Amino acid sequence: MTERTLVKNLAALEDGLVTVSGWVETVRDQKKVQFVVLRDESGAVQLVNPRTDDTEAVAEIISGLAQGSFVTATGELKHDERVKLGGIEVKLATLVVETAAIAETPIAADSGIDKRMDWRFLDLRRPEQNLVFRVQTTLEHAWRTYWVEHDFIEIHTPKLMASASESRAELFEVDYFDTKAYLSQSPQFFKQMAQPAGFGKVFEVGPAFRADPSFTSRHATEFTSVDAEISWIDSHEDVMQLHEELMVAGFKAVKEKHGDEIKALFDVDIEVPTQPFPRIPLAEAKEIVASRGYVVPREDDDMDPEGERQIAAYVKETYGHDFVFLTDYAASIRPFYHMRNAADETITNSYDLVYNGVEISTGAQREHRIDVLVEQAKQKGLDPEELEFYLDFFRYGVPPHGGFGMGLSRVLMLMLHQTNLREVVYLFRGPTRLTP
Repeated sequence: MTERTLVKNLAALEDGLVTVSGWVETVRDQKKVQFVVLRDESGAVQLVNPRTDDTEAVAEIISGLAQGSFVTATGELKHDERVKLGGIEVKLATLVVETAAIAETPIAADSGIDKRMDWRFLDLRRPEQNLVFRVQTTLEHAWRTYWVEHDFIEIHTPKLMASASESRAELFEVDYFDTKAYLSQSPQFFKQMAQPAGFGKVFEVGPAFRADPSFTSRHATEFTSVDAEISWIDSHEDVMQLHEELMVAGFKAVKEKHGDEIKALFDVDIEVPTQPFPRIPLAEAKEIVASRGYVVPREDDDMDPEGERQIAAYVKETYGHDFVFLTDYAASIRPFYHMRNAADETITNSYDLVYNGVEISTGAQREHRIDVLVEQAKQKGLDPEELEFYLDFFRYGVPPHGGFGMGLSRVLMLMLHQTNLREVVYLFRGPTRLTP
């Protein structure tokens, strides 16, 4: 039996017998000749069957093919520049229908996103979707390579928690034997635990959960969080430097491996960001946004989505950069474990990273002094007794440290200029979606 060949490898072969397997994308059933476009996980190829008495058995199979049927085809590979699809085609000798598809598909090219999510496995067959997840694989691999080459340790933290790690308002509560547990919003406490454990530098790529009833194009109730935490820092500037080095490594790998495909399928030119990324204190950023005609309406000292878009536009116009660190966030809107600025107690040594007009990450220097940490927890209305397991980390010697958490899907969405997070998530989870 001829070994199956991936479509992407056909062009490099000499003319001769090949076997390919994949899904039927289109059929042109003409009187004198039939054409089938077959797509596998690597690409698409044209199958051709000239109609003669000798090929009538294959012709009958083709005439009955429904889009999406999975077939195995064996035939003569021919290189022909006149063939629009890759300059190659396979002249059929045999065609076997491995699994037939229902004739009428439940989604079409113009189906809405909710309908496509209902039939996600079919939606994922599109070349654009295939590329999304190959890009994701390359991006994560590049990040992991950076971490490993810089002596980071990979950790896998539990997603079942006995108590809240950050905001009780966004917790999913679950039954846990004779008590209650909570789905983790973040590996924050556990990656900090690695610092007094002597790990020094750690990273994790894993699921996180937020019981946030948001229906925006950039929110999900379950998402993949990209986290890092490092010891022996002087300020959040060290964390920002790590963050931008990581992003440069990831974007460089994606551009080198997928740049041409991304341009062809998404009409997007991947730009590797230059270092350093622009840094703007939040108060100054708000003034810049106001000078552009938009006043951030929030009273909680934060930046809103339109403000993020405006400051990103300013940075692009002024610095030619797609990224910007917004720094010096108010202590009133940051978690109790963010370190306050030594010169101004009202602000923290923290930042948000904005990419193409959307916040993708929050990072900070952490407070490592137990007495200060306890006091800051009280100021936030938290009961230190409920945080004992966390506070114990800081009673046995912990170095100055900091880190960040970043949403993987947001990075992909913005990199590929998609307007909805659901386009770049394998299976989306939101307030009204638990299937498929």
